Amino acid sequence: MKAVISASRDNLLGLDKSDLRELAALCEEPQFRGAQLFRNIYARRQRDFAECTELPARFRHLLSSRYRVDYPAIKARIASRDGAVRYLLSLHDGENVETVFMPDEGRLTLCVSSQVGCAVNCHFCFTALLGVKRNLEAGEILGQVMAVTAAQRIPPATPFNVVFMGMGEPLLNLAPVMKAVRILADRDGMAIPLRRITISTAGIVPKIREMARETVRPKLAISLNASTEEQRTALMPLNRKYPLSELLQACREFPLGSRERLTFEYVLLDGINDTDSDAQRVAALLGGIRSKVNLIPYNAGPDLPYRPSPLRRVLAFQKILQDHHIPAFIRISRGQDIMAACGQLRLAGMESETAPVDVAPSVSPG
Repeated sequence: MKAVISASRDNLLGLDKSDLRELAALCEEPQFRGAQLFRNIYARRQRDFAECTELPARFRHLLSSRYRVDYPAIKARIASRDGAVRYLLSLHDGENVETVFMPDEGRLTLCVSSQVGCAVNCHFCFTALLGVKRNLEAGEILGQVMAVTAAQRIPPATPFNVVFMGMGEPLLNLAPVMKAVRILADRDGMAIPLRRITISTAGIVPKIREMARETVRPKLAISLNASTEEQRTALMPLNRKYPLSELLQACREFPLGSRERLTFEYVLLDGINDTDSDAQRVAALLGGIRSKVNLIPYNAGPDLPYRPSPLRRVLAFQKILQDHHIPAFIRISRGQDIMAACGQLRLAGMESETAPVDVAPSVSPG
């Protein structure tokens, strides 16, 4: 049998339509049965093959005897006062990742992880303190979405956003991330429009160019966080390998739809990267790029020395960008009281949590 099944387990989660068509053929069924199985796993979120009644009984029995559809186990769940919920999910090998559910006015968002830990070592990010242990498989990425939507009782066909802004650098695990994206976006899968899926990167230039060649391509967000090469290297050592000049050139070449903009994320650190001069330089750097900027006041916590910029500085920075005709928005991260905000995921205080997880009430998309 071709390796359509993960070497680590017989879990079908993470297999795409082509994989499942091949699986059907190997089970001596017509290939269209694989497409039906795909719809049952992803669109209908069926985990019990006996309930996939459009499949013939023989195929259902064979699947039940050989395979499973397993989601990561929810090890802990902590709710924020603002409605965000931070989940600790246990993977098949005992490693853990975090996923954050963020309800907001008129929209739902899931922030998913792409690696166990992170290798990029941005100096203001708590996840960087973990280092990186391994990449996630496509099924483990999809499993975060499936497990959290099930826990939150989000019905199939409910619109929501998926952002790859959790633990890890998605472009250092590009193939599994893009396989997960294709399944999320497939109309027979979870049917999430590509405009609702965002991959955020610290700036892996060759992988940005590789992503630009993908035919099924989600939105791209770049963690900028500095206005000069020296400043960015001090905050993000990755800049030594992929300098700001090369990153911005890749951004200029990145293909965009008629109404699409690249998103640049800028974490504002008090007295470090938040001056008027910084804002002027950022405006100059982004000249000629169809873009918008999300300004993110730093989410402080223990073990790191940085402080959030005062509101007056944030507003002044925003005004300078807007005066240069660059759309700029202030993004206050959700879940700060439970360390679930941007840059705060680090498993702190969660791994010892053993309380049973209550299933949340049904959620409306607004």
